[in-house]
Amino acid sequence: MKHTTKTATSVVAALALSAGTVLAADAELTIFDWAGYEDPEFFKAYSAKHGDAPTFAFFGDEEEAFQKLRSGFKADVAHPCSQSVPKWIEAGLLAPLDTSRIDRWDELETSFRDIEAFQKDGNHYFVPVDWGNTLVTYHTEHLTEADVQSLQAFADPKHAGRISIGDNVDDAYALGFLATGVKDWTTATEEDFEKASGFLREVHKNVRTYWADGASLAQLMQSGEVYLAWAWNETYSTMTYEGHPIAINKNTDEGVSSWVCGYAKLNDAPGSEDKFYDFINAWLEHETANYLVSAWGYGHGNATAMAAMAKEDLAAVGLESSDQIRQNTLWQAPMNSDLREKMIAEFELIKAGF
Repeated sequence: MKHTTKTATSVVAALALSAGTVLAADAELTIFDWAGYEDPEFFKAYSAKHGDAPTFAFFGDEEEAFQKLRSGFKADVAHPCSQSVPKWIEAGLLAPLDTSRIDRWDELETSFRDIEAFQKDGNHYFVPVDWGNTLVTYHTEHLTEADVQSLQAFADPKHAGRISIGDNVDDAYALGFLATGVKDWTTATEEDFEKASGFLREVHKNVRTYWADGASLAQLMQSGEVYLAWAWNETYSTMTYEGHPIAINKNTDEGVSSWVCGYAKLNDAPGSEDKFYDFINAWLEHETANYLVSAWGYGHGNATAMAAMAKEDLAAVGLESSDQIRQNTLWQAPMNSDLREKMIAEFELIKAGF
């Protein structure tokens, strides 16, 4: 496998970019994205055709992006994740796709592509491009696999000040629901929500910091300042490649969480529609899929490209699967909007110590 680390890109992004920062290039296409996705390896065919990269603007989380778009910020493309897509469709932020202009539409993973919540009135609104897991990640000089066999470790007082979870409501509540016995949050009751929130309040007592990006988490874990994290594949993939003693546990008693993110065309986009489809088509190239897996440790939405990859290469970045893992996974599926709004509000209270 060819390895280039995402860490270097993310460190630059973390130091140089803040939410709302714009990297100007091709003025006819603006991508509203997570910092780091301006990596030119993701859209090489686009740059080769047009002689420049798109312009990128960045957000810190999806709720911030949603509010900024609602307030009138203009871009052509956005990068939401599965839980946000229905809300963005109903708010009128997204435009329907002309799937006939997406060259590899038929190669996309159908279990992502054809989710009913990503469609309206017979139209598709979402192109799944990246997916992965949020899972137990630990420093092996401080902890053994037995120490983190249960997600209850995150709430154990003996780990106070040595834990980090993402500043991301969906990942946080995936941890909370899993730890309290819920693997399908679309069926969660009010009691389930209260139990998950209670667990996260216990975890908060141990949290050294809520990580915002993979680069900052990697710095904390490299030193051992944080030795237990609820993290994305990226952390394990990049840190082990760099030789750090980091491991993951995909077989905890309670399980892991999985997610999918992708690109959508924004309504009233001011830029070039032709360039929008060129950008999407560049992202769906097999070369892009190989790079996403080998350099970032994430899966790609192109199922045909993923099927051509060696199983040992997927296992090397933590993307192997099994019936046991699938049965023990909380899939971050689109959920009832009322529940997600409650999660957003409650998570802010938890982080503030309430």
